[in-house]
Amino acid sequence: MAEHYYSQKPTAGHDLYTIEATLRGRAYSFQSDAGVFSRKGIDFGSRLLIETMELASDARVLDVGCGYGPIGLAAAALAHRGTVTMIDINERAIELAKRNARRNGIANVRILQSDRLSEVLQERFDAVLTNPPIRAGKDVVHGIFEQAAEVLVPGGALWVVIQKKQGAPSAFAKLEELFASVEEVRKDKGYRIFKAVK
Repeated sequence: MAEHYYSQKPTAGHDLYTIEATLRGRAYSFQSDAGVFSRKGIDFGSRLLIETMELASDARVLDVGCGYGPIGLAAAALAHRGTVTMIDINERAIELAKRNARRNGIANVRILQSDRLSEVLQERFDAVLTNPPIRAGKDVVHGIFEQAAEVLVPGGALWVVIQKKQGAPSAFAKLEELFASVEEVRKDKGYRIFKAVK
């Protein structure tokens, strides 16, 4: 199987790339690299999730599969009185996310290497955000949903972006098994945003 971004240690040679983006009205500058997801620009699904997610200013937020950091850092700006924990299995993505937090002056984050939610299962969060690693397979994606249900406080929400053609119907069905309520809050260009409340 060819290496992809769901690799613990990418072996692709470094090829740094700078992305300038405005997210929720705030300008950001991100560095990305070979071996991480959507390295040439913030993908449409992540942008849609960032535009749609609703977070309290003091929320405890978890970003699962943070990549180089756009979703989690945008969340940290929204939850400016809270904290955002950003996790990814990919060590290169973790280093980039740390660099991008500093680069954008965002301090209310902590960034950890974690296989799915393994490093944070004892913690509790008000919101979990994920643009799940579809290429890693349904078992991994559904495992993320199961672990998100564990770490959310009652009434907490999991926000998911997923493409219809990449398993949105089965993802919705899995979320309905795990959560008290699930709704499709937005759809655009084949992407779906699901909000699942515990």
